[in-house]
Amino acid sequence: MTVTRRAAVLGHPVAHSLSPVLHTAAYDALGLEGWEYSAIDTTVADLPALVRGLDLGWAGLSVTMPLKHAVMDLVDHVDPLAVAVGAVNTVLVGPAQCGVTLTGTNTDVYGLVTALREGFAAQGRSGAGAQSAVVLGGGATAASTLAALGELGCTTPRVLVRSLGRTAGLQEAAARMGVSPRFEVLDPSASLGALRDADVVVSTMPAYAADPVAAALAAHGGTPAGVLLDVVYDPRPTALSTAWSDAAGTVVGGERMLLHQAVEQVRLMTGRTAPVAAMDDALGRALTAPASAR
Repeated sequence: MTVTRRAAVLGHPVAHSLSPVLHTAAYDALGLEGWEYSAIDTTVADLPALVRGLDLGWAGLSVTMPLKHAVMDLVDHVDPLAVAVGAVNTVLVGPAQCGVTLTGTNTDVYGLVTALREGFAAQGRSGAGAQSAVVLGGGATAASTLAALGELGCTTPRVLVRSLGRTAGLQEAAARMGVSPRFEVLDPSASLGALRDADVVVSTMPAYAADPVAAALAAHGGTPAGVLLDVVYDPRPTALSTAWSDAAGTVVGGERMLLHQAVEQVRLMTGRTAPVAAMDDALGRALTAPASAR
């Protein structure tokens, strides 16, 4: 098959990424012959040369860590949402008078909003927003989470972090978005009340980092009122998701955010409505396959 359009996910490491599964399933379902999606291991140092080499054979790039900030300085335009969040996870390649024009955008916010709405629907709150929310962690995904919560109606979430001294970037992003989070040091036991009472809890912490919170929840009990979205999908389920579910709380897995941010990327890169069901099926098969077969 002759390749007519290319797209890829960039990151380091990136071999574990399920983005090729999602995008390839979309191309197949849409009948886009000649479209190819791959994973390219790319460091921050490698990124400028790769971006400079993009031509009209490329439809776009998915960008993951540690490149979401660095790529912002390498594109021609950054959309307002990505500017506010301070992170680009999607680069779109378009024609220009001389060569190409590159636009950076952010579909993580869309993925978070859509995944959380699935959780609301599971609770019988279809279409509802969030009056109160807690965010665990203070990195790049936490910034996208603040934007998503703002869309859902919560502009004053509590942000629980392990170190207040490392929240400057997130505080700047919050100011750009017009949200006013309350920053606190995470104490697994002392924070349980806030977690159980919130309409929404989003854990943006890396794999295993939220395990002490899970242990505290399991030890002290109580049924959570709201929806938990843990963005980690490998390993799956996380200890926090398991403890939340065991306490009769509603859990949305991180794979739902992964799916929906990719759905929006497909729409932007192809100009076609993404085949959500086909992508969801492919993701489900990949997640249940042995790791060696992914």
